[in-house]
Amino acid sequence: MHLSELVTPALVVDQAALDGNLATMAAALPGARLRPHVKAHKCTSLAARQAATGHHGFTCATIRECEGLAAAGLGEDLLLANEVLDTRRIGALLEAGHRVTVCVDSAATIAAAVAGGVREVVVDVNVGLPRCGCAPEDAAGLAELARSLGLSVRGVQGYEGHVVGLESAVERTEKCKASMEILAAAHAAVGGELMSAGGTGTYVINTWASEIQAGSYVLMDTAYGRLGLPFRQAVYVLATVISTSAPALGAWSVADAGLKAFGMDHGLPEIAGSKVWYCSDEHIVFEPARHVGDRVLVAPAHVDPTIAYHERMHLADLASGEILETWPVDLRGW
Repeated sequence: MHLSELVTPALVVDQAALDGNLATMAAALPGARLRPHVKAHKCTSLAARQAATGHHGFTCATIRECEGLAAAGLGEDLLLANEVLDTRRIGALLEAGHRVTVCVDSAATIAAAVAGGVREVVVDVNVGLPRCGCAPEDAAGLAELARSLGLSVRGVQGYEGHVVGLESAVERTEKCKASMEILAAAHAAVGGELMSAGGTGTYVINTWASEIQAGSYVLMDTAYGRLGLPFRQAVYVLATVISTSAPALGAWSVADAGLKAFGMDHGLPEIAGSKVWYCSDEHIVFEPARHVGDRVLVAPAHVDPTIAYHERMHLADLASGEILETWPVDLRGW
């Protein structure tokens, strides 16, 4: 099958860029130094590629991701890097022989873990991102409570999500250090083997954490592309030009991929050699004009939600246009 035969919009992955990204990360963070975050790609076939490079533990954002990885034989060591109040499905995975660790940041989430049959937890610590995570000074008490209820506490998690996308490498480094000093103090009080943190933007800067939870590196997006990282854009939405303006009106084209095909929270997607004007529900409008029927590769600004809009991704040789494999985006949903 050829790219020209795909019904658009279609999610396309450049095999050469993907392979390069996998190799670059495996060299930088070998083995257990990286716990890839599957929320970025939601695809067990791609997770298997990551496992083949030596990364056997995975980070998940949803119970569905845990279940899918386990079903695919990738449940050796899963970290649900999120708080949940109904952990019965996690308990079922444990009974089936998989290892799943759950994040907790309160007495309520600890009680939920116990009720659902969870055995291992990590204390989630707020290191500056106003989202989940306990106050650093509360981490030790929560760990003590968890242990008193029979849970094994593997360590701490602290995500410097407010830092990973900063374009200044100096500012990224300084603020990452400040966040990890908070997490290191909590880790000293909590104990355990894990100090889990990081993302694609701090994967090489964050030398404090015992493991890094980077995910976007494998496919990339234009937001991370501005940081000068050694990873190439690997994922695109293939679109077809369906309309071109009349000469008297100016020169623009419209392709058949819009808000329902891209995550837009990090800005507009990009088309090489073109200027994107805007996206509407089913359209992307850009200049200069192309011919009706032309195919364009559109790079998303935020990879994670973009992937979740699509049911499958097509691994391709972009030089020849040949489609090599088609993978289901099988970790969608909750």
